[in-house]
Amino acid sequence: MSHHAKDEIRSLDQLMDEARRLPPVPTAVVGAEADHIVEAARDAAAEGLIEPILVGRASRIEALMAELGVDFPVIDAVSAEEGARAAVTAVESGRARLLMKGQVHSDVFLRPIIHHLRRGPRISHVFVAELVSYHKLLFITDAAINIEPDVRAKAEIVQNAVNFTWWLGNERARVAALSATEMVNPAIPSTLDAACLAKMGERGQIAHAQIDGPLAFDSAVSAESARIKGIISPVAGHADILLVPDLVSGNILYKDLEYLAGARFAGVVLGACVPVVLTSRADPEEVRLASLALARVAEHRQARVESLPPFEPGACGHPPA
Repeated sequence: MSHHAKDEIRSLDQLMDEARRLPPVPTAVVGAEADHIVEAARDAAAEGLIEPILVGRASRIEALMAELGVDFPVIDAVSAEEGARAAVTAVESGRARLLMKGQVHSDVFLRPIIHHLRRGPRISHVFVAELVSYHKLLFITDAAINIEPDVRAKAEIVQNAVNFTWWLGNERARVAALSATEMVNPAIPSTLDAACLAKMGERGQIAHAQIDGPLAFDSAVSAESARIKGIISPVAGHADILLVPDLVSGNILYKDLEYLAGARFAGVVLGACVPVVLTSRADPEEVRLASLALARVAEHRQARVESLPPFEPGACGHPPA
């Protein structure tokens, strides 16, 4: 498959529109014993995004569904660990095609996914931000799963995000490896990692991307800032993907953009054989719906691509060594 400009997702509204045009897919929601989780499943089903399968304590879930006047299939699980395993089994059997985190700790939710559904070398997360102050969608990785990745892990995180933007219509994503300065400084390890990643991109070790770094945040998103600093780079001022140095800085960045810059967000876990929605308890309904739409569109587009760059998905349950 070759992408065309019309294929590229350029806004969250466009994403939602495409997701609504697709048939809903069975989605296992782990930890569904909370009213806001059942409400989110109800709303996503009403939007035509998913067919919920609620996983957790059946008696509690059925009581919540009765209160809300809905009726979805339930997988009974007496603990969060059992629920997470049951959801993975639902994917392996073909019963579910998406996964969503409900009222369950992320580590409990992700553990069986990493062990049984991983299809590439690494599981990672990407946030998609839409800002009125930036001229295109901004992909931020990884602010949710990998805590302090080394340079090899960062290369795998970048490749996951690049593959993802490729499915969304961007054939050659521009990746900014962020740090506090554009100068390589041995006292700041993230500048060394960024420089290595830029060279790996040049040598084709990371496919389908232009990578530059180290870049400070302002240089990554502002061509004027880069011009003033004298930085000549195809990425500076035009980044599609921001690779953050570690989870803490990424978490601060995305929450800063959300709460102070008014960014609209969606997010999804990459590197498993199905897209995984990892929402926070504090996320508003709009983020949950946008994240499910992102997962649905990614699942559809991934399935229709004849050859995936550059990791071929293995069978679920048999991750690479």
